[in-house]
Amino acid sequence: MTRVRHPYLDHPSLIPFAHRGGAADGLENTATAFRRAAAAGYRYFETDVHTTADGRLVAFHDATLDRVTDARGRIGDLPWSAVREARVAGKEPLPLFEDLLEEFPEARWNIDIKAEPALEPLVELVRRTDAWDRVCIGSFNEGRVTRALRLAGPRLATSYGVAGVLALRLRSYGIPAALRRGAVAAQVPETQNGVRVVDRRFIRAAHERGLQVHVWTVNDPARMAALADMGVDGIMTDHLETLRTVLTDRGVWV
Repeated sequence: MTRVRHPYLDHPSLIPFAHRGGAADGLENTATAFRRAAAAGYRYFETDVHTTADGRLVAFHDATLDRVTDARGRIGDLPWSAVREARVAGKEPLPLFEDLLEEFPEARWNIDIKAEPALEPLVELVRRTDAWDRVCIGSFNEGRVTRALRLAGPRLATSYGVAGVLALRLRSYGIPAALRRGAVAAQVPETQNGVRVVDRRFIRAAHERGLQVHVWTVNDPARMAALADMGVDGIMTDHLETLRTVLTDRGVWV
């Protein structure tokens, strides 16, 4: 593991992330999912945020309610009074991210900003709740993360977007590429479109720059073990018990 550059990363071993709270049971990004993750011993949670039409910050992955709830429509087009009536898997309400921060005061949150309107409300919430050490912000859109960092300042932990990951991959092959300053981690899939992203060369390039490498979304125990052997710093999973078992067997579950 690489050295800690931000209090958010203060964990003594490989970091296990509960992806969407542990999405395998179909209750992704619900308070119930995060409660189960906490009960299983996780303290790093991954989630996503959107804003409603009236500016409430909701923990939810998709832009629309259609895929996982009993309601329909784009979250950004609906008021909170309508969104709060939707039920994930027909039974669990969507949580406000502020409520999750309050309910799980010991948790650390990896937050994917899914849409531009969520950026300023999220930064303002982190500022108002003084949650700087508990939050890392990421997005596929490098510009969005850069804007968040510009708004928040150096206390905010961020990970690279697609452009930053590509630059780091080029650097790992000795090809000059500009890297944004201020990131603390590269959060990446193991492969993308059949092309390997994470290998020892990539991890070494990240560690040489003081960056951790967190890999998503890994549900197979053999791949979890292989990535741990390779030296990654964090693994995000939908299958909480599987990752806990793998890390416990290796003596690195904390």
